[in-house]
Amino acid sequence: MKLAVDCRMIGSGGIGTYFLSILPYLMRNFECILFGDEKIINKSLEEIIQRNFSQTEVPAYKVVSCNVTTFSFKELLFFPSSLLKIPNSCDAYYTPYCNIPMGLNIPIYSTIHDVVFLDIPEITSKLGYYARKWFYQRAVKKSATIFTVSQFSAERIIHHLKIKNKPVIVTYNAVPEWFTNEAFFDDVVKEDILFVGNIKHHKGLHILVPAFNKAVERGLNAKLLIVGNAENFRTGDSAILSEISGSKNILFTGKVSDEKLRTLYRNSALLVQPSLYEGFGMPPMEAIACGTNVVLSDIPVFKEIYKDFPVTFFKSGDIDDLTEKLIEKYNSPSPPVPPDIYSFEKTSSIIINQIKQSFSVSK
Repeated sequence: MKLAVDCRMIGSGGIGTYFLSILPYLMRNFECILFGDEKIINKSLEEIIQRNFSQTEVPAYKVVSCNVTTFSFKELLFFPSSLLKIPNSCDAYYTPYCNIPMGLNIPIYSTIHDVVFLDIPEITSKLGYYARKWFYQRAVKKSATIFTVSQFSAERIIHHLKIKNKPVIVTYNAVPEWFTNEAFFDDVVKEDILFVGNIKHHKGLHILVPAFNKAVERGLNAKLLIVGNAENFRTGDSAILSEISGSKNILFTGKVSDEKLRTLYRNSALLVQPSLYEGFGMPPMEAIACGTNVVLSDIPVFKEIYKDFPVTFFKSGDIDDLTEKLIEKYNSPSPPVPPDIYSFEKTSSIIINQIKQSFSVSK
């Protein structure tokens, strides 16, 4: 079976990581036609093949150069006909997000990771809200199946996009196997408190920063590291930005590599995830896999994903409760080995089985 695979989201944060983690499984099960930036794809394939295939295994794939930007007018209205011939000669098309080129006439399988902009419309403009909703609706209309990463997201997708007669299948997310390489686990002194994620309002920094400062006033001797660039800080609360800028105990790391992120997790006493909304939320799982304790908000999706994990919940949006949890958990022993609930092998098998099953039914 020949599968056209949209690789243009490689390098796009969590979606790119999710995609690269399932790609080797797709390559084991299908003859893959990979669309995107040739240099980026080939560089990624070097690591994928080295990590996932033996020297005697030769996955069947072909890389096709495609420089059409995702969510662009060209993708929607003027996608090159010469390019369209290639995926349309395949049996199915898979994209790890909700961007779909015009002109495809084969079964399409896409992923909507969350609908945060529909649930919290104030974090974008009116134009941004309606544009995103249109893309989501278009993906639902054109896709044979919609995948997503949590039951919470599935429920919100069905609610907002009024899906009745089309499957919305939960695949979940996971920590890539290479992320927990045993060579990484050397003895370290754990001192910092870490925040990982983009710095939009719904990520909860306006809850974490005052809670951290209160904990420091009560004697907590730690630094708060925010993974990201201070220049990219975006919030509707200018007082929080001022509070961060004026603190010697709060630092931005700047953009970091995956290897550096692993080191930051491993060297931190705590990861704090104060989100008000998530579709899944990967940093807590990555931190636990690296032997680091986690304090996170008790929002529904975290209660779903992390109910069986060794984490500490605080009341979402409650600065005082978070302050207490920071002080309480800062010097706690490393968490036990996390349960074997999620893996990209399981995630991929759901996607692969659905594509194969749909294909066999359609025949």
